[in-house]
Amino acid sequence: MIQFKTIDGLLLRDMVMAGAALLEKNRETVDALNVFPVPDGDTGTNMSLTMGSATREINSKEFLRADEAAAALAKGALKGARGNSGVITSQLYRGFSRALDGIDKITPIQFAKALKNGADTAYKAVMKPKEGTILTVARVIAEDAIKQAEAHPDDYDGLMTVMLRTGEAILKQTQNMLPALQQAGVVDAGGRGLLYLYTGYAAVLRGEDINETTIAVTHEDGEPRFEDDHDAIETINFAYSTEFTMQNLRDDCTEGEVDSFRRRLNRIGDSVLVVGDMAAQIKVHVHTNNPGKALEYGLELGELVDLKIENILAERREAEAAKAAEEAAKNPQPADMPQKDFGMVAVSMGEGFSQIFRDLTVDHIVEGGQTMNPSIEDILEAINQVNAKCVFVFPNNGNVVLAAQQAAELSEKEVYVVPTKNVAMGIAAAVAFQPEMSGEENAQRMEEAAQRVKTGMVTYAVRDSEWNGVHINAGDIIGLHNGAITYSGANIPEVVRELMKAVITEEDELITVYYGADVQEADAQAIADEIQQTYENCDVECHMGGQPLYYYLISVE
Repeated sequence: MIQFKTIDGLLLRDMVMAGAALLEKNRETVDALNVFPVPDGDTGTNMSLTMGSATREINSKEFLRADEAAAALAKGALKGARGNSGVITSQLYRGFSRALDGIDKITPIQFAKALKNGADTAYKAVMKPKEGTILTVARVIAEDAIKQAEAHPDDYDGLMTVMLRTGEAILKQTQNMLPALQQAGVVDAGGRGLLYLYTGYAAVLRGEDINETTIAVTHEDGEPRFEDDHDAIETINFAYSTEFTMQNLRDDCTEGEVDSFRRRLNRIGDSVLVVGDMAAQIKVHVHTNNPGKALEYGLELGELVDLKIENILAERREAEAAKAAEEAAKNPQPADMPQKDFGMVAVSMGEGFSQIFRDLTVDHIVEGGQTMNPSIEDILEAINQVNAKCVFVFPNNGNVVLAAQQAAELSEKEVYVVPTKNVAMGIAAAVAFQPEMSGEENAQRMEEAAQRVKTGMVTYAVRDSEWNGVHINAGDIIGLHNGAITYSGANIPEVVRELMKAVITEEDELITVYYGADVQEADAQAIADEIQQTYENCDVECHMGGQPLYYYLISVE
């Protein structure tokens, strides 16, 4: 039974931390709900990375007021938002935060109205919102939450019960709202991820145990070990990564004291992990600016062994200095270079594609794409680094377009996002640039050029499925025409042949074969030669793209 009548900044932080931890623990489960059987389903990963950025921001200091904590949460989520699911999650928190402006402690009705404002904000951020997605789940939960809170204005227990019950009900219904979900027999992945967040909220309010922000992995020897990737941290708020083991705990030490110890660590840092058995030993991890305080807290409970303290801020500075020196050596530029009229940013994964974009005078390459969507902050930083008044952005992935659009809104420059869904479209857009035209004219010209490109992509299936009448077994080689699965077969050359029949018409003149990281140049050239023999009226080129997961990306113009 929840006893809280209001939620302050500290309690809101604990709720968000628990939700993010629960989402991270179930990240692969959410990823597996992606209906498309290609090896890049990453809804859970994108949402979890987004929440990782949000929790780092809300942990940057001790926010006592609810509105200040919510503002930090929204800021962190927006900076770290990745993929469509991550961007929508950030918009949910953006609207949630705005509704709480000026509020010290949140009542149930204020909380419910903030959820509704979050859902409304997320809907507005999507150009063509679809029902049966995370948007639907967020909206319906918020609507029922308001009804509950208006009827019982002091009852957080009832509010959380309604949120989770309504969430499960509407999530189940998503399967009937989208044919793709019904065909795959799954519910919406983003909606499931959102429910993990809300479940974490309820657990904290009810005093239930949820693992904290850093997840432990138990290895074959049964020992919990830390997975603490310092390079993956976007913003380091606490300098010292502190680890130690507590053993021989006081005879009168209780579980409650261990929980209190965990909360105290959260107040002096982030990335907190406290796991183990009181009868044996408890492993501890925290990022903090005061490692001595963390050790002091631990000594109150028992003996400390295996102490390890690293200055991750110093490590980051050294790594960034080395990277800056490397970039400067690659791209020496004269000081005080005057700002040019136009610049370009492209998202690319694969050294071959990245070099092609550089050859096309694209100013900045953002690493990312399939399975590794860049964040809003990554794209915004790239835009700001381009020394130009007007910048064109090529997302080159359907799951990056929304993040690019949000980055464009945040930039003070004139920015045009050309909604390219793959690198072939991005290359066509870059080629279409005309320096004598205006930014708006160029953006239109680029988009038209990108839309004229037809693409065939060859990869492998990660699960059994039925798609547009095509029966697919896990491990099959599959061919996609403009993003839609058109053929499934036993080997790559066979699928390429059948795919080309669907893509190429008599009007086409140029076929470009880009081969991936797992393809040998000789095999790619053999494929290109066969295409040339079959389609004699077309010019056929073969280039190394270097993309992961996709054996071939073939563009036709």
